[in-house]
Order: sequence, then structure tokens, then C-alpha cells
Amino acid sequence: MLTQTRKPAWLDKKISLKVCNQMKEMLSDLHLNTVCEEAKCPNISECFARGEATFMILGDTCTRDCSFCGVKKGKPQKVDKGEPKRVAEAVRRLGLRHTVITSVTRDDLSLGGAEIFAEVISEIKRIDERIRVEVLIPDFNLNLEAIKMVVDAGPDIIAHNVETVPRLYEKVRPSSNYNSSLKVLKKIKELNDRIYTKSGIMLGLGEREDEVIDVFFDLVDTGCDFLSIGQYLPPSLHHYPVKEYIEPRRFDYYKEKALSAGIRYVMSAPYVRSSYRAGEYLEKQQK
Repeated sequence: MLTQTRKPAWLDKKISLKVCNQMKEMLSDLHLNTVCEEAKCPNISECFARGEATFMILGDTCTRDCSFCGVKKGKPQKVDKGEPKRVAEAVRRLGLRHTVITSVTRDDLSLGGAEIFAEVISEIKRIDERIRVEVLIPDFNLNLEAIKMVVDAGPDIIAHNVETVPRLYEKVRPSSNYNSSLKVLKKIKELNDRIYTKSGIMLGLGEREDEVIDVFFDLVDTGCDFLSIGQYLPPSLHHYPVKEYIEPRRFDYYKEKALSAGIRYVMSAPYVRSSYRAGEYLEKQQK
């Protein structure tokens, strides 16, 4: 593992928005946000060029202050009741067979926006029941009614990211709680064990190997099926600084450790993100 702040040779992906103009125009036309743009994802060119995007509902402003995240923070907008139909229209126009929906965290709402998640799922399934819907949800402050509302809407995958090891939460996710995240994943399985659950962790924040492996076992204890492991890259100089650049072979090592712990499918590489090539997780299960 390298403890340098200068990017190593394997982190050479370039962002070219010239190939993404059509996608950006459609998103603008439908007044939709994507986490790809808001979080400054390094995979944006690749995904947009393939006609894929991760829709971000409930506005573009988050009520929490995670130091790693590029999404805007502050007082959010009013909930847009027409958003679910517009997301479904974007899915229809793109001809997506697997779609990912996430959101900003809305601690200002009693149910955290769970009802909007449920409406988006229903609207997409109304187009075609065979479209796979994956939702990446916040913790909803462990509101069981909110979690159940999303589960009952019948998505194919419900993801909730732990993001990092518990020791680093105070610095990286000061408004969140590691054990609460585990409880969210466990509650989903208790409510409906036919729904796949998924989580994600970033490396390079200053975690130790033993802490990362402990996270794998914690996730398995919740019944978590899928895991994404990627390199943390700060969105700007004002965000939490990268502590290490993890070599690609170490990502292979962690993948094997996660599979050995009991995770069913793992995607692990420097540029992996929670919704990157999201359809592959289910496709691998069906072979």
C-alpha cells in the first residue's frame, strides 16, 4: 500500500463529458439529478457513454456532513412529488434493464423520503415488471416504518453503504453510525429475505487490514449478499484527504477475503463504486 498523496499510474481514468452530452440533455430536460454528476464520480464518462446513470432523488442537497462526499450540504429543497414519474420516464427513454436509484439524506423529513423511493420503484415496475430496480438508501435514522415502506415496494436489490471502518466514522461520517448501518441491512433481510442486500466500502481513508476484514464478517452477519470495494478519491482539496493509494493486487486480495467471509458476489478494484456496473451482481447470481 502506498502512503503518498500523488496519484499512482493505475489511477489514470480521464473524464470526458463530450461523449455524455445526449445523456446530460435528457437529464436536464426531465429535471433530474444523478449522483454521477453531484458526487463527481470518476466513472461518469464510461457510464454515461453506455447510457447508464444512477438517479439521485429528493433534491441535490444533503442534511448530513460526511467529509468524503462531494454532494452539496445544507438546507434541502421541498420534495418534488412529480420526480418518480420523471425518473421512470428516463428509464423508459434509456431502455434500462437494471436501474439504480439513490438519494441525498433527508433528516428533515419524518420518513426520510422513503415514500418517494417507494413511488419511484412502483413507477419503474409499471413500465415493465422485468426491469431490475436497485435502491441505494440512507439509514432513515433506523425508522422501521421507512425501511419497511421501501422493502414493501419490491425492489430487486436494496443497498446501504457502510463506507468505512467503525474507527473512522467520527472523522469521515460524523452524523452516521456504523452499527445503525448494519441494523438497516439486517432489518431488510428480516422483512423480506428474497430481496438481495448490498453494501460498499472505500479504501485509502486510513483503515487497517484487520479492520476491513472485520467489516466483511459484520456484513455477512447481517445477511448481506453483495459488496463493492473501491479506492477513495477526494472530490476536492476541501474534503477528507486520501491517506493511501491501494495497489490493484490488494483489491484482489480483499475480494478473496470478502468471498471467504461469505459475501456472495464482490466487485473490488480502484474505480469500483457502489452502482458501477450494478447489473453484474444479479447477472452473476442467475448463471
